[in-house]
Amino acid sequence: MYFIYILRTLDNSLYIGVTENVDERVAAHKSGNGAEWTRSHCGARLVYSEPHITLSSTRKRELQLKKWSRAKKEALIAGDLALLKALSRRKSTPGRTEH
Repeated sequence: MYFIYILRTLDNSLYIGVTENVDERVAAHKSGNGAEWTRSHCGARLVYSEPHITLSSTRKRELQLKKWSRAKKEALIAGDLALLKALSRRKSTPGRTEH
């Protein structure tokens, strides 16, 4: 089983990653042995995870989430499916990216 996960850091940044073991991966990020990005953004804590059966489906979901606006990511984290649906119907602003 694979997981997509989202971490929130002290500066309120979001990090999206893929792992086979969420607890171990979050611990690695917290100890400074995770991704380079999380080493420079302190206080990473898990705010969302989602299981997938295959690595391929997990990677596809990772790419999808990374393209989402901050508002859509926050709606997903909050579990606000109505807002997520509403935001999904809106057209995105060309050239605008949020991490």
